[in-house]
Amino acid sequence: MIRVVVADDHSIVRQGLSRVIALASDIELVGEARDGWETLELARKGGFDLLLTDMSMPGPNGPELVKRVRSEKPELPILVLSMHGESQIASRAIKAGASGYLTKDSDPEMLLDAIRRCASGGHFIEPELASRLVFEGGSASTGGSHTRLSDREFQIFLLLAQGVGVNEIAEKMNISPKTVSTHKFRLMQKMSFESLSELVRYALKHELIES
Repeated sequence: MIRVVVADDHSIVRQGLSRVIALASDIELVGEARDGWETLELARKGGFDLLLTDMSMPGPNGPELVKRVRSEKPELPILVLSMHGESQIASRAIKAGASGYLTKDSDPEMLLDAIRRCASGGHFIEPELASRLVFEGGSASTGGSHTRLSDREFQIFLLLAQGVGVNEIAEKMNISPKTVSTHKFRLMQKMSFESLSELVRYALKHELIES
């Protein structure tokens, strides 16, 4: 039996994943986390075979969360299930240590197949996304200017694009508002943005956030 923990800040998503997992006789949902902190706590406790996690949650999230879970439990497979179908985001997750990457509109059977494959020590990337990764190579030359951002800058970029303020970002990421402001200034420079509205339009255009 493959024991799975699901991490997502939306209860509806967790309930939906629970129903999908219940379809498989060889997979069992043994725990849920609502944010990055709960995810890390469950990872430390152990007792499960695979982490199925979202990329965008309160607390540590995205590539940072993947890296921190890997540092706590190097042997634990991590399967990312995200709304983001952009190859650069998938590339960052894989480089951080994720075993697989799927988007939330994937077929349930594909999700179950990905869980089985990653839990057995393999890797799984949604076929269409894998094709883009191969041909784009995850390089900045084929992507937008966000590909030049560090993981921390990219994480803050996504939160800003979602309308999260500096103080709230600082609280979510457990860093100071001054540090957030510094990263914000640097990423705005790197991407040649003069306003947050430009940042949001860019994120929408590249499908980095939901409209």
